[in-house]
Amino acid sequence: MKSIRLQSVSRVFGRTFALHRVSLELEPGTLTGLVGDNGAGKTTLLNILATLDKPSDGEVHFGRHDWTTFAQKGRHKIGWVSHDSLVYGELTGRENLEFFATMYGLGDGAALADRWLERVGLTRAADRRVNAYSRGMKQRLTLARALLHEPAILLLDEPMTGLDQDGRREMSELFMQLRDEGRLLVLITHSLDMLEGLADRLAVLRRGKLTHFGPVEADEDVADTYKVHA
Repeated sequence: MKSIRLQSVSRVFGRTFALHRVSLELEPGTLTGLVGDNGAGKTTLLNILATLDKPSDGEVHFGRHDWTTFAQKGRHKIGWVSHDSLVYGELTGRENLEFFATMYGLGDGAALADRWLERVGLTRAADRRVNAYSRGMKQRLTLARALLHEPAILLLDEPMTGLDQDGRREMSELFMQLRDEGRLLVLITHSLDMLEGLADRLAVLRRGKLTHFGPVEADEDVADTYKVHA
């Protein structure tokens, strides 16, 4: 898939602008860190990218498709991970992935489950009930669920909430692998230091407006950039 382009995108709820004339372009093979205070519009923007919420004004293009067309024909190209682990605790890790593979209409769910359990480091825990998983293990399983159908776009809403330092490092390494495979990643986080060495680009929202969008330089202090534009 080619880039995602937003041109003067606004989202209005009543008389309140959740987003106001946001323009940016997201490229495959990049990870964009999306930051801002609570209420800045981050989740609203992610919902628009996920085709869960339609813009009130402006244009969104997913490659050659507009928002409406992509919502109808391209949603299968999107993977979603939030701080909520959207998996079933009474099932094992393997059973969860096989279940979702069936729900997605994917063939050979057992092979897909094995592949992604290995990639997220859960092979040894594959046949353990998810209720017995740690927070970090549940997040890794949630990521595997989101990747079963090989999405080109991966949207991440605070995916590292509750993870310890080792868990964050493991997730960061996996995100970088996925980016290097050519996927387009957008990550919401309040942990600015986590974006250093991980994000290629930084987008800062303030009260619904995009105040900064640009590359993250190798020696850049993301927290300082955020302070200037937030």
